[in-house]
Amino acid sequence: MSYICAQRSLWDHRAQVFCTSPCPRESMVRRDSGRQTNVLTASAMTRIVAVANQKGGVGKTTTAINLAASVASKGHRVLLVDFDPQGNASSGVGYPRAKVELSVYDALVGDVAIGDVIRPTDITTLFVAPATTDLVGAEIELITADRRERILSDALAEVTPNFEYIVIDCPPSLGMLTLNALVAADGVVVPMQAEYFALEGISSLSSTIERVRAAYNPRLTIDGVLFTMYDARTNLSAQVRGEVQSFFGDKVFDTLVPRNVRLSEAPSHGKPALLYDFRSPGAKSYLAVADEFLARLKRVAA
Repeated sequence: MSYICAQRSLWDHRAQVFCTSPCPRESMVRRDSGRQTNVLTASAMTRIVAVANQKGGVGKTTTAINLAASVASKGHRVLLVDFDPQGNASSGVGYPRAKVELSVYDALVGDVAIGDVIRPTDITTLFVAPATTDLVGAEIELITADRRERILSDALAEVTPNFEYIVIDCPPSLGMLTLNALVAADGVVVPMQAEYFALEGISSLSSTIERVRAAYNPRLTIDGVLFTMYDARTNLSAQVRGEVQSFFGDKVFDTLVPRNVRLSEAPSHGKPALLYDFRSPGAKSYLAVADEFLARLKRVAA
């Protein structure tokens, strides 16, 4: 059963949202307008997933928001890390720039701990570490930093035990921010459109993932390739999907995310699709993606 709080939580942001040291798997109580809501703390095993594609306009941020929200709606404790200076993942869950007091950038440069950045969302088990355009400066500042490719990994280390899943929305590039995300991640979800230009982009990303695995992060795997804005009526879509499946095999999600107006409208309301219109084809498809994603990880762990 979905585990959703459909209205904005009114509880004090200064209250303790999660432990800053590893928490046992036990019930934690959130006080919300006089009510008490039981929220499970995370298990000791956390899966960090980077949603990445250096090609823009492929539904990357939409996938990050709705995959995180859909997994969280199933009762899993999830952190969405907005690592794109555009900040669209933040605004898509209710934190436009005007509402962001502390951002991921502040944690990266050491001004605050990442735990001070994290905020709640309308889904009680989904939290967000928001971003602003300040993150643009990190691309330059990280170049001369010690352990520059591991800044995000080091920052997340203090809160990782408190979440079951961490979803990182990467910028549409293969620069220092994306490198940090790939080094921190256990797996990568690659959203793509069924067009031939997208094939070139995914080839470059695959090469980058291989280089990161060899040089920095041997545990990094591709958790899945997801077709977004899919139009099943065209032969081109079927041809591109066939070529991608011939290369990635069962890494390609069976679920196809269609073009859907409600899915496009949801971010302007600061909500994931399942809160904006859970009956829409877009919301249903991402819930199915979440089921498939979780089932894959369960099979791998077995």
